[in-house]
Amino acid sequence: MSAQTPAFDIAIIGCGPVGALAANLAGRAGLSVLVIDRDANPHPLPRAVHLDHEMMRLFQDAGLADTIAPTMRETQGHLHVGADHGVIRYMGTAGRPKPFGWANDYFFYQPELEAALRDGLSRFAQVTQLMGVELAAFEQDDDGVTLQLAGEHGAIEQRARWVIACDGARSVVRKTLGIVLEDLHFEEPWLVVDAEVEGPVRFPDLWGVPDSADIQQLSVMMCDPARPATIVPGRGTMRRWEFMLLPGEDDDGMMRADRVAALIQPYLGEVPHKLVRATTYRFHGLIAERWRDGRVFLAGDAAHQTPPFFGQGMCHGMRDVANLVWKLERVIGGISAADLLDSYAAERDPHVRSVVSAAIDAGRYICELDVDRAGQRDAAMRERARCGQGGTAADLIPAYRDGVLAFDTPGAGERFVQPQVGTRLLDDAFGGGWRLFVTDDGMGSKADGLNGITVVSVADVADDGTLSRWLADRHVRAVLVRPDHYVFGTTDGDIAGLVRSAEIHLHSVRQPAETLQEGTA
Repeated sequence: MSAQTPAFDIAIIGCGPVGALAANLAGRAGLSVLVIDRDANPHPLPRAVHLDHEMMRLFQDAGLADTIAPTMRETQGHLHVGADHGVIRYMGTAGRPKPFGWANDYFFYQPELEAALRDGLSRFAQVTQLMGVELAAFEQDDDGVTLQLAGEHGAIEQRARWVIACDGARSVVRKTLGIVLEDLHFEEPWLVVDAEVEGPVRFPDLWGVPDSADIQQLSVMMCDPARPATIVPGRGTMRRWEFMLLPGEDDDGMMRADRVAALIQPYLGEVPHKLVRATTYRFHGLIAERWRDGRVFLAGDAAHQTPPFFGQGMCHGMRDVANLVWKLERVIGGISAADLLDSYAAERDPHVRSVVSAAIDAGRYICELDVDRAGQRDAAMRERARCGQGGTAADLIPAYRDGVLAFDTPGAGERFVQPQVGTRLLDDAFGGGWRLFVTDDGMGSKADGLNGITVVSVADVADDGTLSRWLADRHVRAVLVRPDHYVFGTTDGDIAGLVRSAEIHLHSVRQPAETLQEGTA
């Protein structure tokens, strides 16, 4: 076992979108990073296609939003269509405000996104990229992890203090550690088709679409027992179809060019198009029984897999690394004890589990093949819609309920808003990290003690009133926001107590009593 001092703070295994974002966030935090991937270049075909406002905010954190935003297609949410081709569920965002600064739904072309994230790493001298290199083996000790790498130039040994495994659904790291995936008992075979389409997609028999909705800007889920299907927009001319395989159909037969052409023809008619790919997948729900083994963390598809019915698969992974990197930064910098890292799984597992469960529930009714049960489903869902049970896909993302938060305060664990401030968004105007927003300038003087905190007076924020409304709705006068934009906690006046609570939850190396006296300036 090597006793060599680790050369890197963090090694990231896998440089897909999740690993590349992790490397950008860590690089921007000033950490030394080794990122490896067995592929020299990004995967050339689209896989993930959807992300939401929270991911765009993370691209802001990474300093890449201006580069990535022009490659995105902003859309208007989700529409579920019943057996009679009438709308049964509408989760639309047309005409709604954007309290988080970005639209709720964006579609993209994954090779472009991966390239932008990888290119962003060149900004950081302390980030080393080894592409076209595979992880052959690794071994942990008290000080770090020794990685045995294999590439075209032979074997390489590297050392890192911590490892984040972003190496996908077939994760070598997870399998080496013997970590089992818990099966949430959903698995259905689907055919995924991507095409470049030179015109609008048709929905000739569709009825009940709200007047405010543009069908070309929606992800449409056809809950038709004759053939469940999903049709989603993409960036530019890209379009995606997903078709459920019916009993007795086999993968090879469904991927034949003539079969694919027959499936997409009703949606295209004579519209010119070019097939990009057609392949089959198993949509399933799986979550790792452990997210951490010593100095090694699982993230992204290595830790969990979800049916794609709300487009949250890649988003889950990006939330993982956003949650983890700021905690690693504190531990590596000696600001927090390593116990802080126990909060990673405590926060992420139930969060992911909640959304994956919602996707599975949707998948069960989308995949219903019995005509009578489908009719009953449609009637029940329309009744719920009439009773006002609507919302958007953003409402599916829960608050954190455990971990680094003052859970007994209003709004704790929620994603915090990001209003427009003049020509900029809140995070660009006032920076990231730990932020305390207060309604009274005098309250900020009691915030001593929390490392790196920024105090912002709401009166100094020239927004549309979003911040003031957020505080008023929760009957508080101050909110402490974490670096990943989730609310640590709130207070109506006890700033010192709130900050002391944060220090304790963060396993601060400095004890609060040494640096903070309640009521002092």
